[in-house]
Amino acid sequence: MDNSRKEQILRISGSDVRKCMRCGKCSATCPSYDEMEYHPHQFVYMVEQGNIEKLMESPSIFKCLTCFACVERCPRGVEPAKVVEAVRLEVIRQQGMNHLTADDLPGLLDDDLPGQALMTAMRKYAK
Repeated sequence: MDNSRKEQILRISGSDVRKCMRCGKCSATCPSYDEMEYHPHQFVYMVEQGNIEKLMESPSIFKCLTCFACVERCPRGVEPAKVVEAVRLEVIRQQGMNHLTADDLPGLLDDDLPGQALMTAMRKYAK
């Protein structure tokens, strides 16, 4: 178990995976449930257990729509979608495609691009 990777995922997601009681409400709400190898409640549990490598190798991280239906449904406020997104970001970083700096922003500006999209990208790739 790689505790540093687990801590990184917990920091990025901001979720307290220990609050999960594995009720499965998040997974029952997930529109991608049938497409996923690991479901939202399983992601949370696997991160809690430090079983990050299996998650990083799973195509499930790219099947999540990040629709936050699981977040809305969780009675304990665990936010499974943020956990999935953090694992996805860790995979992207491992592949070396995560770097975005302030100097990159002028090249991304476009009249049709909402400012919120730019700020979201900056927050996501600057952590």
